[in-house]
Amino acid sequence: MLGLDNDALDREQAIVALWKYSLGGKQYVDAIMQFRGSINLTVNLLKSDSSSTCEAAAGLLRMMSSVNVYRESVAESGAIEEITALLSRSSLTSDVKEQSICTLWNLSVDEKFHEKIVNSDLLPLLIKFLEDEDIKVKEAAGGVLANLALRHSNHKVMVEAGVVPKLAKLLKTDVEGSKIVRKEARSALLELAKDEYYRILVMEEDLLLVPLVGAAAYKSFKPALHSWPSLPDGTEIEQSSKGPSRYGASELLLGLNIQDKDANLEEAKRNAIVGRTQQEFLARIGAIEMEDEQKSQSESSSGCRFTLLPWVDGVARLVLILGLEDESAIARAAESIADASINEHMRVAFKEAGAVKHLVRLLDHHGDAVRLAVIHALERLSVSKDVCQIIEAEGTLHYLIDSLKYSEVSESLMEKTLYIFARILDPSKEMKSKFYDEPVNGSKKKQDTTITTGSAGNMNETPVSKPTSSLQTAHARDLLDSAALARLVQILKLSSPNLQIKAASILEFVTMAEPCIDQIISVDIESSLGAVFQQKIVNGTDMEADIDCQQPELRALEIEEAGLAISAASRLLTRLLDFDKFRSTIKPTPFITSLRKILTSSIPLHHKDWVAACLVKLSSLSGPNIDFESPISMEVTLYETIPRLMEQIENPSPEVQEAAVVELNRIISEGVVDSTRAVAAEGGIFPLVKLIEEGTGRAVEAGLAILYNLSMDAENHSAIVAAGAVPALRRIILSQRPQWTRALHLLRTLPT
Repeated sequence: MLGLDNDALDREQAIVALWKYSLGGKQYVDAIMQFRGSINLTVNLLKSDSSSTCEAAAGLLRMMSSVNVYRESVAESGAIEEITALLSRSSLTSDVKEQSICTLWNLSVDEKFHEKIVNSDLLPLLIKFLEDEDIKVKEAAGGVLANLALRHSNHKVMVEAGVVPKLAKLLKTDVEGSKIVRKEARSALLELAKDEYYRILVMEEDLLLVPLVGAAAYKSFKPALHSWPSLPDGTEIEQSSKGPSRYGASELLLGLNIQDKDANLEEAKRNAIVGRTQQEFLARIGAIEMEDEQKSQSESSSGCRFTLLPWVDGVARLVLILGLEDESAIARAAESIADASINEHMRVAFKEAGAVKHLVRLLDHHGDAVRLAVIHALERLSVSKDVCQIIEAEGTLHYLIDSLKYSEVSESLMEKTLYIFARILDPSKEMKSKFYDEPVNGSKKKQDTTITTGSAGNMNETPVSKPTSSLQTAHARDLLDSAALARLVQILKLSSPNLQIKAASILEFVTMAEPCIDQIISVDIESSLGAVFQQKIVNGTDMEADIDCQQPELRALEIEEAGLAISAASRLLTRLLDFDKFRSTIKPTPFITSLRKILTSSIPLHHKDWVAACLVKLSSLSGPNIDFESPISMEVTLYETIPRLMEQIENPSPEVQEAAVVELNRIISEGVVDSTRAVAAEGGIFPLVKLIEEGTGRAVEAGLAILYNLSMDAENHSAIVAAGAVPALRRIILSQRPQWTRALHLLRTLPT
């Protein structure tokens, strides 16, 4: 009756009967498959205009594909292509969609059919069906996508099709009866999150990757039932009664009432309290990971399992794990905190949840894996200025100094330690705070010292003090340890440019302490600075030898890193030259030779400012009789000052342009050797011509003077004319602007 020559109604009745018959199980499907052509005839019926026919045909294919031995036959019969055409129709019943997608769900179990599904019009349709009103359709679409995500080669196509936001929405919204949908969405996202870049996309949807450490690990959790409630970050709450509740009711009331609209509490603190209340409640009743223990959500190559939680719960869960006793669980939680600290919002969330105190406490842990993970987490959190202040206030520096002394510390751990050091001991921190943290235009900052929470009482919040000179000086003195200084100098001498940058910054901070110079001299800082300035990357012959065997992008990155290291070392040397004792012990000539070579190298211009400043300072120490090929001041002008001024002339700000062109005109008018050639070589003719058309009156006058000096060299005539100087000069002359006489003199020198 399925034959093509039969009446459509007869075929419909036959396919419906066969579908219902197949629901009996494998033996009934086997009976149908005994007849040759049954699959092809069923696939042909997917083209029918009848919804019941399409539903029955898709349902029968679903049953056939559920049997392993028939799955390949169904796929090769063109079922995927016909289902794609069917699902592309503008109007379909939910039953047809459910049966069709469930057939694909069965087929997607075999990876050999993934390419047909991913590289067709099916993928966008499946993503669209994640928002279908019928829960069964959502479940089937999520199941197909979860199977596709198991194959790493599908990830790029799926992410580019926009699957991450749609799946994340299913985990964040509480839809009744959506347990299967959430499971499949979580499975798909966990597979995608195995890729470093796609993991960030998942976390940007306010979902956190939380390690599954096993329900047994939470048995060591000890709730403080008899303590007075406090904020997760440790801020105490003012007691409104004589004593704490015997059964912890005060904490419960705090958690229940914290979202009261009348509560004068920041949203980040409210979220931290809500998350802590929920996670500690689950831990107390032993409900954490019960479901995950029954069935694994995801298995990585190392056997470590994860789940995905909304960020409020995820942050609280990770902080809760930090307070457990299981070393492996603690290390994995700290690594997850590091991975999740991708923006300021998440870093502040961890701060409010009390993660910093736990992490600082764990710096003294006996396990190497725990310490490495904790340092990694603190390094990522310290990117935030506010969180860095909390890290500093918790006394982290003493732990970091102790770890700095041990030569056995791995390079990875040392790198992260130096990053935290450099952020806490930023020499420019105090200056930045003066500009960015003080009241603006005389206005006063509003600071609430008392926060009310309704029935829960009052919370007295102690603000973190801003860095002061005395505090910074105290930190600098803490670093005046011979072992710590020797380690920093060794890093400066032997490590990669990335570590050299941080070591130089920390050593510069140490110079804030008055008795520092003797200790710094004793650890042979002179040879270490010389090693930084002798980097091969700034040697022209070395660059030419290696240019063919390295990619241009890699070469540019190496030059940038070398420039940063040299700039940091130059700044440190400039600072040390302020001390008489240091000046009397060093030989300036080797430094001058190295820095002059760096000044003429190809490192980025913005890294040469401290090189130039250090050279000028060194030249005043070397005496007037040193026979160099050319004066240092001239080289600084040619290779740092003029290129910098040319960049500023192209700045969109009229004030910056005017100041730069006036300064450049002064340099050229003083007759610095080859200064006009340096301007031409930097491509300065075109921006100067543009400036005389659009700049301020003073800038136009200075620009005309520079162009006139450039025109004295006939080799520059073609470039000046090509830049459009002739019509610009004529407009100035004809409009009788104040600079018309200068413009006329310049016009007469050009071949017009």
